[in-house]
Amino acid sequence: MKTGPIQTGDISAGDARFAIVAARFNHEIVNNMLTAAEASLLEHGVAQADVDILYVPGAFELPLIASELANSGGYQAIITLGCVIRGDTPHFDFVCGESARGIMQVGLDTGVPVIFGVLTTDTLEQAQLRAQVGGENKGVDAALCALEMNNVLNQIRED
Repeated sequence: MKTGPIQTGDISAGDARFAIVAARFNHEIVNNMLTAAEASLLEHGVAQADVDILYVPGAFELPLIASELANSGGYQAIITLGCVIRGDTPHFDFVCGESARGIMQVGLDTGVPVIFGVLTTDTLEQAQLRAQVGGENKGVDAALCALEMNNVLNQIRED
């Protein structure tokens, strides 16, 4: 492990490979986030060939695919994107809580950063505000987080 100060905030890409796992449920919101996340990775020096995109039915399915990708050894970070909007039943709470728990657990179990880019909002309007094309977009935040986490871990793991 490296000794001395660890620099955070570095969002350079190096030669890292990234996977983005996107839920198809609420696809208009998620697609805006996906487009922004991919563009952000490319803007920060990630080659198009080093970004793989996979789709799953919904947010609940994100952890399983993230786990397979993390265990493959082929990615330095995985970005999960989804959108769950509160409805009239407790379904929202179960989906949000279990997808968040599962995504976090994959990162802890594998040592691969798995970024939680799942919007959990009360209304469609809130989701739209967080996934604006050309405006605030949580897909960008997720991509920047993946880049930074990869770099921080690389610093910690240096011999």
